[in-house]
Amino acid sequence: MGKVIVLVVLILALAGGGIVWFDYLNVIDAKTVLAPVYRLIGREGRTQEKTESEESLSLDAERLAIRLEALELRSRELDNREQEIQTRYGEIEQMAQELESRQKALDDRENSFNASIREAETKDRIVEQNARYLTGMPPGQAVGILTAMDDQDAIDVIRKTEAIAQAEGTTSIVSYWLSQMPAARAAELQRKMAGRPAW
Repeated sequence: MGKVIVLVVLILALAGGGIVWFDYLNVIDAKTVLAPVYRLIGREGRTQEKTESEESLSLDAERLAIRLEALELRSRELDNREQEIQTRYGEIEQMAQELESRQKALDDRENSFNASIREAETKDRIVEQNARYLTGMPPGQAVGILTAMDDQDAIDVIRKTEAIAQAEGTTSIVSYWLSQMPAARAAELQRKMAGRPAW
């Protein structure tokens, strides 16, 4: 019976020593259980760090915190990208407006150029028609009409008459018209024709 008691005491001592050792190594948490024993032998027991009652030490809470942080970073990144997209969109809109303005200016210039061409073609047809009319008239009457015309209109008709004669291979009547005009008027027309190239 004495051996049994000794063995039981030995087992209890070994178990208590193991508990103290494992608690010291933080393998198990026996601080609350061992605190009275430490006080009995006159030593201060090891205390566990106090935690807030609402503080959670679970792995799920850590994972949730990491996910929330990742979501916040992602949200910031998306906000930055949206800001960049808005800025780029504004730049593209400004470029589109500039291109539209340039296109409108080009269209206006093209319309103006086409109108000038049509006007020049119309004027050329009118001048050619007048030249043919004057060529078909008696020379005296044609000279009277040419003398009464503005200088530029008379020059245009004279040049068109010469061009028609060259194109048809006939003799131009322009020299005869000029010889029948008053000398001052004929000299003025010849001087202006020499100073301005044919259009």
